[in-house]
Amino acid sequence: MWTRSHSNVYKDIKAEVVWRLWSDVNNYLQWHDDLDYCKLEGPFAVGNYFMLKPKGAPAFKIYITELIESSDGKYKRFTDCTNFFGAKMFDIHELEQTEAGVRITNTIKVTGWLSYLWIQLVAKHVANSVPKEMKALVKLARNSHE
Repeated sequence: MWTRSHSNVYKDIKAEVVWRLWSDVNNYLQWHDDLDYCKLEGPFAVGNYFMLKPKGAPAFKIYITELIESSDGKYKRFTDCTNFFGAKMFDIHELEQTEAGVRITNTIKVTGWLSYLWIQLVAKHVANSVPKEMKALVKLARNSHE
């Protein structure tokens, strides 16, 4: 299994706003500058999927496989999964309220007998884009009027 994770703590943002942006899949283009489109089929719930089309690449069907609530009833983590031939790529999004601010963590994991191929073709690019996308997400969250 291959794993790459990126995490930062941010002041002056609300976890609820970040969660709203994450769950608003149809508007990922607001903070992902490398997409042609992203379209959620149905509600943001386990078992549903969205179609994500990176610029210059084919569209991928990505399934929502996990939603985990925190003790106060708010969501704190979701995982999505892209199925490739011979491998799966999981994208884990986590929120944690700390004394210093909101910790946002994004982890990419790839499993399967052809994982080495998909790591080179897709996963490394996805993992390398996480810091830039997280920065854009936080900027959007800070500019939100919630």
